[in-house]
Amino acid sequence: MEKANKIKGGDVREASRLIRNLEDSIPEAKSTIKHIFHFTGHAQVIGITGSPGAGKSTLVDGLIEWSRKKGKTVGVLAVDPTSPFTGGAILGDRIRMQRHAEDPGVFVRSLATRGSLGGLSKAVGDAIHIMDAMGKDVILVETVGTGQQEVEIINHAHTVLVVLVPGMGDEIQAIKAGIMEIADIFVINKADREGTGKLQRELMAMLDMSPIKPGGWRPPIIKIGNAFEPSEFEKGLDELTTKVLDHLEHLVKSNLIGDRVRRKTTHELNEALRAAILEPVLKVLVSTGELDRMIDQLLKKETDPYSIAEEVQKKYLQGCI
Repeated sequence: MEKANKIKGGDVREASRLIRNLEDSIPEAKSTIKHIFHFTGHAQVIGITGSPGAGKSTLVDGLIEWSRKKGKTVGVLAVDPTSPFTGGAILGDRIRMQRHAEDPGVFVRSLATRGSLGGLSKAVGDAIHIMDAMGKDVILVETVGTGQQEVEIINHAHTVLVVLVPGMGDEIQAIKAGIMEIADIFVINKADREGTGKLQRELMAMLDMSPIKPGGWRPPIIKIGNAFEPSEFEKGLDELTTKVLDHLEHLVKSNLIGDRVRRKTTHELNEALRAAILEPVLKVLVSTGELDRMIDQLLKKETDPYSIAEEVQKKYLQGCI
């Protein structure tokens, strides 16, 4: 309870320690999360996803500055690739957003994917709760940038920004499924590059062919110029932040905000059930050698995965089904 109170009071060290413990799956970390959960649900969560090299971190840096000018406190979760040697994030928050490092109203934390698919770390949901309980008004979640299947962010964010860059193959991606379907706002970053017009036209064509989103929201396409040309960059950023606020207002007015929160809650419950039921069973199967035995049976074609799953179900979940 003491740790939870420190986090509610905005203690950055305690929050960082708890996030690290969640990444390392230390059991006592869950106890603290239980205590702070009731104080969550107030922050605006914005997801930023897109291909590697699209300039997501630069965009996040700009969104931090905009939020601080509005007097809002900010939490940033930057999900990075995992180091094959340490298991930690290859790119840490120490080399990101340096100009905000001394700002007490900004808390930046890197998370490693730890092999998780979908572009996010398994700990990201709880890390969002931690920053929310700390009182952060805006939480920015930057995904690792793994490609078309990086869609898990939709389970955590109120608004999802998909960042594209002309000349990096995004023109082809514009007509594919995957991350393109989860965008609430499209951002063409580095819009001073050749091919911006083509990319914008292909995005518009894709939107014309796509089903209308619930509530009638049509994802806008925002162009943002080179970050080294401050006036153009800030102009695009102002337009983007206006659309982010418009989208949140749209969710509230159309009563869709409840749907987003329900989807997030459903995802969290599914993950909690998986951790409470499936993971302990898998741990026993590994420690007893049963899992290896089952794999050997499958390799020899002596049985099939479904029969083995039913066998495990009868043994460990007897009476539940």
